[in-house]
Amino acid sequence: MKPVWIVDDDQAIRWVLEKALSRAGMSTRSFVGASDVSIALESELPAALISDIRMPGTDGFTLLKHVKDKYPTLPVIIMTAYSDLDSTVTAFQGGAFDYLAKPFDINEAVALIQRAVREPSPSEGASHTLVSEAPLSKATTPTDKGMLTQSSSVAMQEVFRAIGRLAHSNVTVLITGESGTGKELVARALHSHGVRSKGPFVALNTAAIPRDLLEAELFGHERGAFTGANALRRGRFEEASGGTLFLDEIGDMPFELQTRLLRVLSDGTFYRVGGAQPVSVDVRIVAATHQPLEERVREGKFREDLFHRLNVIRLRLPALRERREDIPELARHFLSLCARGVGVPVKRISDQAMQILVQFDFPGNVRQLENFCHWLTVMAPGHIVEVSDLPAEVRAADLPLNNPQQIAPASHQTWQQLLALEATSRLSRSDPEVWAALTKQFERTILHSSLEVCRGRRVEAAARLGMGRNTITRKLRELGMDSGYVESSSESVN
Repeated sequence: MKPVWIVDDDQAIRWVLEKALSRAGMSTRSFVGASDVSIALESELPAALISDIRMPGTDGFTLLKHVKDKYPTLPVIIMTAYSDLDSTVTAFQGGAFDYLAKPFDINEAVALIQRAVREPSPSEGASHTLVSEAPLSKATTPTDKGMLTQSSSVAMQEVFRAIGRLAHSNVTVLITGESGTGKELVARALHSHGVRSKGPFVALNTAAIPRDLLEAELFGHERGAFTGANALRRGRFEEASGGTLFLDEIGDMPFELQTRLLRVLSDGTFYRVGGAQPVSVDVRIVAATHQPLEERVREGKFREDLFHRLNVIRLRLPALRERREDIPELARHFLSLCARGVGVPVKRISDQAMQILVQFDFPGNVRQLENFCHWLTVMAPGHIVEVSDLPAEVRAADLPLNNPQQIAPASHQTWQQLLALEATSRLSRSDPEVWAALTKQFERTILHSSLEVCRGRRVEAAARLGMGRNTITRKLRELGMDSGYVESSSESVN
């Protein structure tokens, strides 16, 4: 079998991948920079190429373009420690097989490389080819809300991957997720990084328009169609022609209008209100909802045929409590934005206050975090935000389960009894995702305790807990606990 080539200026990364692939029965050849790879490719081709992005001299994207221009069937996996949306989209638009964010789980990385080697090349009839005929997009995604700039969470990296894979497509996308997770920003990213980026992006919240006005808002109306219609008016579909129409809260659309929407999605034509001539449009539809559409279909509140027409590609946005490791960076981003808006110095959140903020479940998701940061910018008295400065609902949620040291020493209850009380309390309040929330708090508690005992040494803590070093590193990042604990450079896969 041909070897797998590894391109990275970090010797630790090369060593880790070499050892792991060797154990998996795969031979390797390593390179420090991209220029040596270009020369070596003239005499032989590897089974797959794994390349870092940021390297001295020629970067990984330039190498990717060179490889895909001359050797289009060679699978390339791009890896980087800077997991941002633009890099992910650029990698997929450039023809990358996949995108590997550092620090990675070595077993998952090996499985991905094995799949790249096994799967047929595009010339052999593979349907998964990611090579786009469109030029690489340099469009900038709106980042004012800070949801799509950079993320270390696995859940958001999957969203980035999906945007990258869908960028060159006109397929209909259904975005699901709780309110405040940033569904419109994802819709804008799909548009701005796609082949329709030069066309208009038109957004409409179907739940915000009165029922009797929504039809005219969508399809427009002719002059004299109804009282007050003094002139012809183009609807949102016509405004979005050649671009993207984002229909937010599609689950709240009145049932009687769903039939008209289905017709437009089927053949691209409709009639304005009061019109007799059909209007044709070329629009990509991106829809979003926080409601379970399958349940609304069963209840007879949403057309099943429309659901299947919209549900071509479904993209689920994670709640903020599912990506807690992003909370510190998001908070700093919002504090900076708010400070500029108000004209005051940027405030900083203390480590203890940040720990409590990370543990909060944020039922309002990223929008709620942004509101908290506005509040702190205006109301916190000092430049450093302490625990006492946090909003009351955040401090109230800092329960004994989150902070075991706050439990009174005289308590005779076992930790299992305390857990049962906490679970009962949350279930009684109908809190969402009780299992996931308590599991993450349990993991935070045991990881914190083990690292305290081991004085912050991750390798020793992992050994005492019975887990691998890569596993504890990934867990710490997922839970937003990766700062403040030492890890030698020879042990890291960053």
